[in-house]
Amino acid sequence: MARLSYKPGDFDLVVRRSKTGLGLFTESEIPKGACIIEYTGVEITPEQEEKTNSKYLFEIHSRKTIDGSPRWNTARYINHSCRPNCEPNIHKGRAFIHAKRRIKPGEELNYDYGENYFKEYLKDICACAKCRPENGPRKNAAKKVAAKRPAKKKAKRKAA
Repeated sequence: MARLSYKPGDFDLVVRRSKTGLGLFTESEIPKGACIIEYTGVEITPEQEEKTNSKYLFEIHSRKTIDGSPRWNTARYINHSCRPNCEPNIHKGRAFIHAKRRIKPGEELNYDYGENYFKEYLKDICACAKCRPENGPRKNAAKKVAAKRPAKKKAKRKAA
């Protein structure tokens, strides 16, 4: 793989409504591997991390976490997806978001928040195509056909 750049490009990014609230969308094409944006915020201690109610924490390593809740951190609007088009990369104690593939104008930017965050907060509400197959094309076609068929009668169990 080519060496990554850690200087965010000059992409037209805009915050808009998405399926999950607010999301970050691109209005320009982003090439595969491009550095899109840096996740910024206030560095907090592990003690502050335990006490905060912020949903915008980004752990750099065990002793450094960024609280990305300030509104000037545009990267905070990037939502989770189990099939992401971006990925975070840590470089010299900072978090950068890179494109995993070419991203077309109008697409929402998203990355995988990780297994622990998913299990704790998103498992039952994730709206991505992988978790909600009814949103994808023809994934539930077999279930819909089966639902239209008359139900088979169940055999009754005899008491011994």
